[in-house]
Amino acid sequence: MTDSVISETLLDNLSTAVLQLNEKMHIRYANHAAQALFERSLGLLMDYPIYQFISTSSLDIERLKHSMEQGESFSDSEVELTFLDGRHTQADVSVTSMRELNRSYLLIEIRLVEQQKKISQDNHQWAQQQAAKELVRGLAHEIKNPLGGIRGAAQLLEKELHSEELKEFTGVIIEQSDRLRNLVDRLLGPNIRPKFNWYNVHEVLEKVCTLVNLDPSHSISIIRDYDPSIPDLYLDQDMFQQATLNIVRNSVQALMQYPEIKGEIRIVTRIDRRVIIHGVCFPLCVKISIIDNGPGIPAELKDTLFYPMVTTKAEGSGLGLSISQTLIGHHRGKIDVESWQGKTEFTLYIPIERKDPEK
Repeated sequence: MTDSVISETLLDNLSTAVLQLNEKMHIRYANHAAQALFERSLGLLMDYPIYQFISTSSLDIERLKHSMEQGESFSDSEVELTFLDGRHTQADVSVTSMRELNRSYLLIEIRLVEQQKKISQDNHQWAQQQAAKELVRGLAHEIKNPLGGIRGAAQLLEKELHSEELKEFTGVIIEQSDRLRNLVDRLLGPNIRPKFNWYNVHEVLEKVCTLVNLDPSHSISIIRDYDPSIPDLYLDQDMFQQATLNIVRNSVQALMQYPEIKGEIRIVTRIDRRVIIHGVCFPLCVKISIIDNGPGIPAELKDTLFYPMVTTKAEGSGLGLSISQTLIGHHRGKIDVESWQGKTEFTLYIPIERKDPEK
């Protein structure tokens, strides 16, 4: 065997996808892992520009061109790749600048983020979210106590005043104290115990769809794709409905900012197996996907999306998604999100119980 054949055999046995690009960013070589990643044979990849097969990527094409021109190499972790067929994946990418026979090339290595790494990231983000919530709750309690004293003092002062003009000022104090108390109550989250019972998940989702469709301010289509084989779930119906409604309304508000887009929201239900939720493996879960065709979530917000007070809306409180995560947490479930240009998908996982979990 020649050295070139041995090298090609070694490359084809790698689990890392390896591509070689020429100066026009056209593919000159792709090993078997790269062909599997793009779901195309070498013949369908050769001499085509790489971005003909990728609809969006967080790795900028200009950065690749700069690397080629300057002869620089770089690595980037957790790169978001979206393929033309709608597939979406996350990968670690290494780019090496090469020169051979007075021609420049780029060697690109693409290593898909493994499931275990994703689980570790999910657990880390969950721990951060819980820490942030505890911090906010502690701060909210510290605010609430003196706030009650301020409101009470304003009420007592108002009784002693005879001037209506001065009473306007105490009225402002009371009104603003009430507004702050309402905000603090929302930060603290629901303070009632869940009331679980067995429900058909689709009946609850239909109530959410009805509420959204009754809103005359938009003309966004709600598309259902339900799996009728899903058994009844052990839910607090009001909590689950509120959590889902918050997410769907978020999608509606995002789509309304771009009237040129024919807005669609798809609600898909499926059964998923062996789902790991905060370190616990559940054999069966219902998977509820809420998918919109909007502009996507800004990259700088993805890691903090479920934190309290994080929002992209000018008049938003940033509590809707945080509350949804808490409410789904009461069901031992979780919410995942994936987003890129043209698609945002929130996925709710709820364990399927075979008997009353409290018995």
